[in-house]
Amino acid sequence: MENTVRPRELLSFIVGALVDKAEAVSIEEVVDDHSRVFKLRVDQSDIGRVIGKEGRTAKAIRTIIGVATARDGQKAKLDIVESD
Repeated sequence: MENTVRPRELLSFIVGALVDKAEAVSIEEVVDDHSRVFKLRVDQSDIGRVIGKEGRTAKAIRTIIGVATARDGQKAKLDIVESD
């Protein structure tokens, strides 16, 4: 039995562990034939936690999501948006 990783659930798990206001996290996923775009919204007070120093945390998250979507032959893009 193969264990499949769902990129959206993986992203939700990672970000939920990083932020203080997990209830404010929302993920919108747009899928086409060759790519997936994830629009991640977090509370204004948590934006720095998700981006990290010099964008290192965001880059690491993008790498992990990229690997998870590559198994399906797709590319991933992560947009981090501040909630109102």
